[in-house]
Amino acid sequence: MRDFGTPNFERVGQSTIILDCTERNALVRQRLWSLAREIRAWPHVLEAVIGDGNLSLVFDRHAVAYDALRSALETAWSRGGGERIAGRTIEIAVSYGGECGPDLAAVAQACGLREDDVIALHARGEYVVAFVGFLPGFAYLDGLDPRLQLPRRAQPRTRVPAGSVAIAGAQSGIYPVDSPGGWHLIGHTAHVLFDPMREPPALLEPGDRVRFVPA
Repeated sequence: MRDFGTPNFERVGQSTIILDCTERNALVRQRLWSLAREIRAWPHVLEAVIGDGNLSLVFDRHAVAYDALRSALETAWSRGGGERIAGRTIEIAVSYGGECGPDLAAVAQACGLREDDVIALHARGEYVVAFVGFLPGFAYLDGLDPRLQLPRRAQPRTRVPAGSVAIAGAQSGIYPVDSPGGWHLIGHTAHVLFDPMREPPALLEPGDRVRFVPA
């Protein structure tokens, strides 16, 4: 397990194994994506969900023993290699500022930039979907310019409109549905991030690359 670090394995409840990585880097992230794709094809695995440096595996406890599945998971992890997940490149058209991005002016002020500079820096970034969570279809996008990195809002909103393009910490994201949220809203897109009638339902998947294009 040297190349990817030594993960911790934890059983949660009767039918979930969590593989948690002590290292969090591009190599480990790529290995998690590859491993998730591999084990989704294993018998008796019901779900494999990628998180921030971890992988949760839900299995049929009536069909396979925990110890046997954990052993197989450890072997697969230590084997390394596997398919490299290149992902797709998806362009997202964004309307920045105004009603579409009510926090743009505040972000510019906090970062010591003009609003046009914030838009240019955000749209210039090359983002990678690290993992999907919080809400169905909410992709955590690595690659935000350090000059735009701010803590989350001190006062979260009770309702953020679906399609809101936001930043917080070192990441950008797009709210897939109306929901509460504490990220800074700088724009809006008409793209549908999550549609349960679509296959796959989520527009963005781990390993995909995202480019924001000012509308």
